[in-house]
Amino acid sequence: MRLLSKFIEQDVLKTAGKLAWARFFSSTPKTLTLDKEPVRFAGRDFLTLRDFNRSEIEHLLWSSLCLKSRIKENGEDYRPLLGKSIGMIFQKRSTRTRLSTETGMTLLGGHAAFLGPSDVHLGVNETIKDSARVLSGMVDLILGRVYDHQDITDLADEASVPVINGLSDLYHPLQILADFVTLQEHFGFLQGLKIAWVGDGNNILHSLMYGCAKLGIELSVATPLGYEPDKEVTQYAISLASRNKTNFNLTQNPFDAVYRADVIVTDTWISMGQEEEKIKRLNDFSAFQIDRKMLREANGNWVFMHCLPRKPEEVTDDVFYSKNSLVWQEAENRKWSVMAVMLNLLKHYEPKLPRPLFIRGEKQ
Repeated sequence: MRLLSKFIEQDVLKTAGKLAWARFFSSTPKTLTLDKEPVRFAGRDFLTLRDFNRSEIEHLLWSSLCLKSRIKENGEDYRPLLGKSIGMIFQKRSTRTRLSTETGMTLLGGHAAFLGPSDVHLGVNETIKDSARVLSGMVDLILGRVYDHQDITDLADEASVPVINGLSDLYHPLQILADFVTLQEHFGFLQGLKIAWVGDGNNILHSLMYGCAKLGIELSVATPLGYEPDKEVTQYAISLASRNKTNFNLTQNPFDAVYRADVIVTDTWISMGQEEEKIKRLNDFSAFQIDRKMLREANGNWVFMHCLPRKPEEVTDDVFYSKNSLVWQEAENRKWSVMAVMLNLLKHYEPKLPRPLFIRGEKQ
């Protein structure tokens, strides 16, 4: 059911120019107000934040916050997806993606059916085309957690129901929605923050780059040499950040990236499927452990985020378990953000809470 937004920036890559692994800055005003764009979810898949405009991403964040308020904080019995179901295809193991989707769908009144590697092999025993058509006749939504991004794309192309990317080797958009919900709760705004990424140039970083460029959030990325984010993704993000007058920085020095940052984010150094590279990666990333010394460069009110699971070599205990760590709130918000995605793809939810102020200094 792949239907790309009419509002995607068609010409953004034309202005990207040559890609350089260096500083890229634009002049960012204290308050940048972008024209409101249409919000449309009907007939859409959720594969990458690249497919959604700023207003649509903000609507999903707003929906997440409202659902959390109504159901968790106010105890409302709200079941708009009664009788609906989601088929969950998992090629990779998972804790947060599976639990958040299953519990979230249950809270909304629906049912989640889990299909693990022993239940279904996309493109092996049955073609992706055939699997997509079978699932489309039995469920209202499909979520895929796959190795190859092409698998989730092919599934979306062939399915007649909306498809959600629960993680691929290229993107993890659900994680970034949860991260932004968490930061909105903590700071009360998003645009006006500086986020520093320290670690691997992986799928989560790719989605973070798109999200920051679309929402006008300053982003500074530090990766070891040879572990930079995908060049095409970077080229697009740089061009989009330039168009939105947003600062975007690429470096190989983690201390430079963290300088005056409000938010410091990292992830695993060894993703699933990279276990044979463990010794080399541990050596190459040895200078990228987040510790108190590195965080002296950050703003005094810094917060730390990690999508989990975490290893001690990535971040020291005195940072990970500190009062500045938002990792548990971030993990919980995986549920509220995927609920917002499922609900909007099926019904287009109109939040009851007042719209959050996503820009520092923004007025209602």
